[in-house]
Amino acid sequence: MSQIQSSGPPAVAWWNDPAKRGYAYQAVLLLILGFLVAEAVNNASTNMRSRGIPTDFSFWNKTSGFDVNLTLIEYSAAASTYGRAFWVGLLNTLLVASISIVVATVVGFVVGIARLSSNWIVARLATVYVETLRNIPLLLQLLFWYNAVLKPLPNPRDSIAVPAMSLAAPSVLSTVVCLAIAVAGWLVVRASKSAAGLTPLFSNAAGSLLIAVGAFGWLFGAPSFTDLSSDGVVRFAGNAGVYLNNRGLIFPEMQYGPGAWAILAALAVALVAAFVYRSRARTLQKQTGEQRPVMWVALGLIVGLPLLAFFIAGRPITLTYPELRGFNFNGGTRILPEFAALMFGLSLYTASFIAEVVRGGILAVAHGQTEAASALGLRRSQALNLIIIPQAMRVVIPPLTNQYLNLIKNSSLAVFIGYPDLVQVFAGTVLNQTGAAVQVIAITMAVYLVISLVTAVAMDMFNKRMSLAER
Repeated sequence: MSQIQSSGPPAVAWWNDPAKRGYAYQAVLLLILGFLVAEAVNNASTNMRSRGIPTDFSFWNKTSGFDVNLTLIEYSAAASTYGRAFWVGLLNTLLVASISIVVATVVGFVVGIARLSSNWIVARLATVYVETLRNIPLLLQLLFWYNAVLKPLPNPRDSIAVPAMSLAAPSVLSTVVCLAIAVAGWLVVRASKSAAGLTPLFSNAAGSLLIAVGAFGWLFGAPSFTDLSSDGVVRFAGNAGVYLNNRGLIFPEMQYGPGAWAILAALAVALVAAFVYRSRARTLQKQTGEQRPVMWVALGLIVGLPLLAFFIAGRPITLTYPELRGFNFNGGTRILPEFAALMFGLSLYTASFIAEVVRGGILAVAHGQTEAASALGLRRSQALNLIIIPQAMRVVIPPLTNQYLNLIKNSSLAVFIGYPDLVQVFAGTVLNQTGAAVQVIAITMAVYLVISLVTAVAMDMFNKRMSLAER
């Protein structure tokens, strides 16, 4: 008998192999797309050269010649370049976007929880806020904040001054008052129950703030209540150096002396020490069950070490107060009305969507979790902090990322109220002066793409950290 040897599957032509045929189709498609892109670039370059439009990036190092009213880095019209103007606009965009994200998150969480409140008035007010703001176009809200709220404020000569009590050497009465404020903060932190239903996080933060106010108020020259009228009412003397007018909010500016680095170093050491102490306290609690006052020790380190360094270094941080000179103020730090209008508009508008995301996330948590918290004797605030919100975050984070991305992209509407963001400074003024429309718009689009991708990656990492680990 002849043996039949198996030689494997029969050979198949590549055009009959689905996998190879698929690779061939994709290669052809890439060649066609590459050809179309090359033709588009060549056609655009030819047309741009024929019309005298620049086709390179030589404009980047040319002197800009225009001023920007808000700069986080050194910039001057006479010496700075268009590249420097790009960085100015980018930093302004990142500034308003980052602050707006924080404000929108806080307001959104508060309103979202308030919508589920058992208090009828609180729940209805939160509903009115959400349904009103998210149904009004953002651009109209920006124009409202800028033209209807901030622009009607008085001129600099008639500025609204924020009053403050006169500062003097600590008197006996002022020392007692500051001590009372600090003791009140201590009582708030120590209170285990409250008629107002304060959450532990809020009560700790409020109490710590009161303690800090009392301590710093006495150390930096406590208010001297000597200006008392016959009716016993405390009269405010002078002002805090804070003025509000239609050109912005002006307040004292911090000046840093040679020893300011010591305060930053002390703060860094305090943060590391607080983190290490917190980790060791948690390890000890797991091993022996012993509990240590983590919050108080961390607060003492974070406040005490920088404060000690402040006095040892000879008080290197001082305040310079703005002064009215002619028709405007000199000195101090200014918050532009354009920045305030953009921040309020973006924050409150986005917060209305975040509130619905938070409400949906809380409702997604099984009702049995709430019942179990009640069975354990937890208050509503404790159940939210310890059980409901941690589980709801797994549902909240993905749509919350979309809202952050929307806020970042919506910041480009700043051009309509004159805030010098990336679109106004770079895609507006620089484009008009240089004529390099393709290069400028391409860079602007790439920047927003990178910012959005970085935000999405960061939120994705946070989402993975909050997600449940599979067993």
